[in-house]
Amino acid sequence: MSVLGLYVPGTGPLHRIPAGPKLLALLVLGVALIAVADLWVALTVLVVALVLYPVTGLGARRALAVLRVLWPFLLAIGVFQALFVGAWTEGVRLCAQLAALVLLANAITLSTRVAEMLALFERLARPLRRVGADPDRVALVLALTIRSIPMVAAAWTAARDGYRARGLRNRPHLLVVPVIVHLLRMAEATGEALVARGIDEDSESAHR
Repeated sequence: MSVLGLYVPGTGPLHRIPAGPKLLALLVLGVALIAVADLWVALTVLVVALVLYPVTGLGARRALAVLRVLWPFLLAIGVFQALFVGAWTEGVRLCAQLAALVLLANAITLSTRVAEMLALFERLARPLRRVGADPDRVALVLALTIRSIPMVAAAWTAARDGYRARGLRNRPHLLVVPVIVHLLRMAEATGEALVARGIDEDSESAHR
């Protein structure tokens, strides 16, 4: 597992699709899910996202690992909708949409090399050079944003394992601080990795 990516080598159909079409499909699907706002459509896309993992060689366990991290947040959304909006079906729809989109985004992360993702974002950001923006840095920010999804999952898993190892029960609020600390450590490690690769050398020279 790399500090800058969670790419899983493979030759499945998802690995063979370039990063651009995959991200475009995710964007279109996300917009369509929100626009349609239908419970059964959301559940269908969620089932497709779950089936996608074993079919493309990523493994069903990786999909289940994502759901294990997401379920507390999904439960909170569902309960809020049921209590304050008065529509449990809306809560189920929102949860299905979020779970499906996170699963699909994670599948793209697992099946796409970081270098390919950076190259794509750099090409997309080139027009911003006219307004003084650095396409390389824009690409890096976008790539790290996608990378943050599995980082949060890993932080939650580590905090939960420590929580269970200490024999704690029925106090989930105790996980908040460990998760934040773990994320800060990951962010620091990512920063060190970027510096080690010389990514910040240009900005440091400019400041001097």
